[in-house]
Amino acid sequence: MKDNLEFVTTREDAGQRLDVILAHRLQRSRTVCAELIRGGRVLVNGRPGKPASIVEERQRIAVDVPPLRDSSALPQDIPIRIVHDEADFSVVDKPAGMATHPARGNLDGTLVNALLAKLGPLPSINGVRRPGIVHRLDKDTSGLLVIAKTDRAMSALTQAMAKRQIKRSYDALVWGIPTNPRGVIEAPIGRDSHARTKFAVREHGRRAVTHYRVAETFSPVAPVDKAAPPSAALLLVELETGRTHQIRIHCAAISHPIIGDEVYGPAYAGQIMKRQALHAAELAFTHPFTGEHLRFCAPWPDDFAALVSRLRAGGTP
Repeated sequence: MKDNLEFVTTREDAGQRLDVILAHRLQRSRTVCAELIRGGRVLVNGRPGKPASIVEERQRIAVDVPPLRDSSALPQDIPIRIVHDEADFSVVDKPAGMATHPARGNLDGTLVNALLAKLGPLPSINGVRRPGIVHRLDKDTSGLLVIAKTDRAMSALTQAMAKRQIKRSYDALVWGIPTNPRGVIEAPIGRDSHARTKFAVREHGRRAVTHYRVAETFSPVAPVDKAAPPSAALLLVELETGRTHQIRIHCAAISHPIIGDEVYGPAYAGQIMKRQALHAAELAFTHPFTGEHLRFCAPWPDDFAALVSRLRAGGTP
């Protein structure tokens, strides 16, 4: 059954965005709360609100809360690497080729299936019971994810993510060498008007900001494909926002697509990387309950490390 939530904003609420306040109250992600607001399910003093509206003290908020849906995911005994584990949350190193959660085309064999077998029932997010996923990685992107194991951790970590308090750093191998050794890519992202499964830089898309630094450059001795760029680079990338496919889209937008990314970049004959060369290498945040600063790093998977070695030796991707 649906539930209704009504409350009056406090002095602590004043000055914050409406979607941020709802995320805290409902213990759901800011994205889901924004969708509730856009869908007309949230009234501010009797009138429909907007996600970015700044709340004032003593406003009456009424929310038509949809029910939580049961996750169809079942526990599956799939090996996963847990980097850190404690009562409230875990940090895992997801392998490339594993979807984060069940969806069309990937109904099982996902990280959620493995987590349910390894950790047991997990708290809700995004209106679904138990998956425990605070943030996601593309199926073919490897690396670190934080997993909430309790309701209080889900609420705290979701809020930290919404407030950009969880640092996510990636290693990316791209075609060509950027002219600027470091830079900021700020370009809004929305759904591609020609392919609904893809995203693209769109004028009226959602704000998206990516920071990068060139860590290493490579100049192959003899490219296998004459049409391929004669060089490549290793970028250290940090997300300021977290849009779907953001790094892949932004790298392509500056004409340096990620090697192996056949969705947003080219495919060249002879390349050894069979997926996008993107790895979530570092995760850093403040422990939600002790205040301790936590930092986790994940080594390159074998295919990523092999490509770097090949490039360092003067080979081609």
